[in-house]
Amino acid sequence: MAAPKYLKRYLKVQRDEMPALFKITERIPVSFDPEMPLEELRKIHGKGIIEYRKLRESLEIEAMEALAYKDTADRLTLFTESFLKLPKANPSLLDLKVEIVDRMLESCNCCGWRCGVNRKAGEKGFCRLTDVSNYDSEFLHMGEEPELVPSHTIFFTGCTFACVYCQNWDISTAPETGTRIEPRKLAKLIDLRRMHGARNVNFVTPTPHPHTVLKIIREMSVNNPVVWNANMYHSPEIAEILEGVVDVYLGDFKYGNDVCAQKYSKVKNYLEIVQPNFEFAYQTAEVLLRHLVLPGHLECCTGPIAEWVAKNIPQIRFNLMFQYRPCYRAMEYPELDRFLTTEEEAAAIYIVKEAGIEDVLI
Repeated sequence: MAAPKYLKRYLKVQRDEMPALFKITERIPVSFDPEMPLEELRKIHGKGIIEYRKLRESLEIEAMEALAYKDTADRLTLFTESFLKLPKANPSLLDLKVEIVDRMLESCNCCGWRCGVNRKAGEKGFCRLTDVSNYDSEFLHMGEEPELVPSHTIFFTGCTFACVYCQNWDISTAPETGTRIEPRKLAKLIDLRRMHGARNVNFVTPTPHPHTVLKIIREMSVNNPVVWNANMYHSPEIAEILEGVVDVYLGDFKYGNDVCAQKYSKVKNYLEIVQPNFEFAYQTAEVLLRHLVLPGHLECCTGPIAEWVAKNIPQIRFNLMFQYRPCYRAMEYPELDRFLTTEEEAAAIYIVKEAGIEDVLI
């Protein structure tokens, strides 16, 4: 298996040769009053992000200078250890992010649905979740992309989509099942998994749970790359918050048009929401894009996605996936009630390579 052409920073973080992005963010001091209006908090956040970007850039320059030496890995490791010994800010930019997202739940617009319900008061929108987050399982996953495994995956319950072919439908459609998350307790387990060989912490279906994810990350102690394993249907407000927290967006790009998205996942304005999120992720972190090829959807979905990626976010890791199988309610849609043919798989590979995408995992 060839090494990925991209994801270079992520690989340095998982080798402890660079600090994870949240480790930079928690060292940016900010001053705020939790009672401030939400818009005032966002303004302070905007100023804090400027300082975060400056510090991140300076760290990248120092790391590049270390590349001039033969013992590069040792120097980068010492460089990271030295940085991580610096005191955390109190309050930090990470603390501010937690406060902002917690406040957003009072009129929730965390995802593309923008339901506006007060989840803290027990109201539920499309995802049917209050402010309580549960997880169905957590373990060292060996079935993810090669550069991720072993990946400490945490599967949240609930979802912002209603995919008719969902392979995890028992989890996504039952948000109140599973184990209730205690951020500090789970963070300690994440630290332990990392020390036992996990290459990252991989939050699966986090879109309805940004408040909980941020609280978990704030409690994490060890240097650990954060993977946001999601459908990329989060709101622009959440995209801004995730800068300086997420190292790798493991993002699903499901559809090449809004019609298929509405028909098979019951979501609206799909491209209008997902494409800008991929672009912002591309600008602020690294991207490992997954595209699950659907039977009969090469022209309407695979082709347009490949063309858009090649034009707008070309320097990413692209995983072309042929794992589709008809399950859940797929039998209600005859066009989806079958496996891919070998001809479709070959055609999908041709489409993606013809588009000019350089780093393709098949």
